[in-house]
Amino acid sequence: MTGEVAVLGAGMHPWGKWGRSFVEYGATAARAALADAGLEWREVGSIVGADTVRGGYPGYVAGATFAKALGWQGTRVTSVYAACASGAQAVNTARAQILSGLADVVLVVGADAAPKGFFRPAGGDRPDDPDWLRFRVLGATNPTYFGLYARRRIAVHGDTLEDFAQVKVKNSAMGALNPYARYRKRVTGEEVAASAVVADPLRLLDICATSDGGAALVLSSMEFARRHGVAEPVRIRAVSTVTPRYPNTVLDLPDIATDSAVAVEPAARTFRESIAGAAYEEAGIGPEDLSLAEVYDLSTALELQWYEDLGLCGAGEGAKLLREGATSLDGRIPVNPSGGLASFGEAVPAQAIAQVCELTWQLRGAAGDRQVAGARVGITANQGLFGHGSAVIAVR
Repeated sequence: MTGEVAVLGAGMHPWGKWGRSFVEYGATAARAALADAGLEWREVGSIVGADTVRGGYPGYVAGATFAKALGWQGTRVTSVYAACASGAQAVNTARAQILSGLADVVLVVGADAAPKGFFRPAGGDRPDDPDWLRFRVLGATNPTYFGLYARRRIAVHGDTLEDFAQVKVKNSAMGALNPYARYRKRVTGEEVAASAVVADPLRLLDICATSDGGAALVLSSMEFARRHGVAEPVRIRAVSTVTPRYPNTVLDLPDIATDSAVAVEPAARTFRESIAGAAYEEAGIGPEDLSLAEVYDLSTALELQWYEDLGLCGAGEGAKLLREGATSLDGRIPVNPSGGLASFGEAVPAQAIAQVCELTWQLRGAAGDRQVAGARVGITANQGLFGHGSAVIAVR
């Protein structure tokens, strides 16, 4: 186990399609997190920005952009990019700075102004870029992969379209209770089934949208938290940022082929399983200790896969866990009490930070109508393009 860091503040800008700069969303979230922590911006020793290159060239979207928006004050600055895992990488960078003694207080910020429709690669020819290749060689958008994942679950585990729809039903019910969510309307299974087919077998309501939004955290050393009068803060106990192991025998976005396992035996864990496994090992806990989980439900079928990869149930038992009501708000292990991406849409560099914001509010007992009773331990999990694993464990 490594040392813990305290979460003193959490803040968000509501998700939606606002038509404004990502800088505004990030600055709003940052000010909210600072207010929640009871700190002034000038008291922050370092700022870590989770980046997106869609908003302009990389210099424009660096952590310094948020520092400038808040007002130059000479703080240390770091910029992090890891696709969907950018937010967790930013949290990990902030934690490392605190544990190494470089800073007592670190502000972590991520924000995005996402394009309309599905994500596409940046322009230019890059034949050594797997993300470019999957679009140019196969014409495979993200939903194409989501549909393939769903087909695999149907073929291997017997999942049904009704199972997928019930994930959306569950998440929409919880998202309806979240003031930061973009979609705050409950959805029925019939409405999911009636929505347009996007990538068979998935319907429009099975797939998350792209959104604008911002999220921020104020992290500190445990000693600073005590001096600040916070005796029992929410604490980050583990951050997993692992990569896959060769040979990777499970096809994953954006790759268009798996590795050969002829000469090398595959690892005991798949990549997604190893993401959570590393976090459990660092925190000294297991899935049986969890009170809740926030997972990256890019599609309804992918949420079921995360149940299994987190060890909440055995392989192929994700749909059974859902049907039993175990992952609902009043279930044994609520998953995505925030409403998940189904209710937010994806604001790439902000999303993993938003997951930790939700853990923070849940562990404080401050989540309002979506509060998980007796929450003490939570995990987040997501996966960024090109082999960026991401999981955070927070406790109180």
